[in-house]
Amino acid sequence: MQSRRHLASIAVALCVGAALGHVATARSASPVQESTLFDWNSIAASQTGVGQYRQFMRAPTATLDELEIHVTTLNPGQTSHAPHKHPNEELVILFSGKLEVFSNGKTQVLGPGSVIFNASNQMHGVKNVGDVPATYHVINWASPGMKAKEAAAAPAAPAAPAAKH
Repeated sequence: MQSRRHLASIAVALCVGAALGHVATARSASPVQESTLFDWNSIAASQTGVGQYRQFMRAPTATLDELEIHVTTLNPGQTSHAPHKHPNEELVILFSGKLEVFSNGKTQVLGPGSVIFNASNQMHGVKNVGDVPATYHVINWASPGMKAKEAAAAPAAPAAPAAKH
């Protein structure tokens, strides 16, 4: 009889603890992005070693773990970074200039109005091959559960050494 009460108490305590943990996690989560208008002139441009960068937003939405939108201006002859890949998908819309685009093993030169879709975990990169700066809009998204999967896959920090008594 005593052990059943003890087990029941433990079960109740575990349920309450799980519920409180869920509430704490929900409260600590970033707020969901609401409909927003972004005025180009109100977004500060940060200078980079290869051009400039404007960060419009990076936040969870009602349907995505994260939506990130930025605009890059790449100086002639420059690359934003070496070809790379990532789990999230990405859409790039070339506003002005000329880019040499490396995508999934192929290279092609694109001009204004072109659209680039970078699929999950496929190598991609861009280089400005024109005589003027190239400006492109980048839209990245993390589908539900992707952030949790990335965090789980990340190597754990080394444990602190045990304290000596």
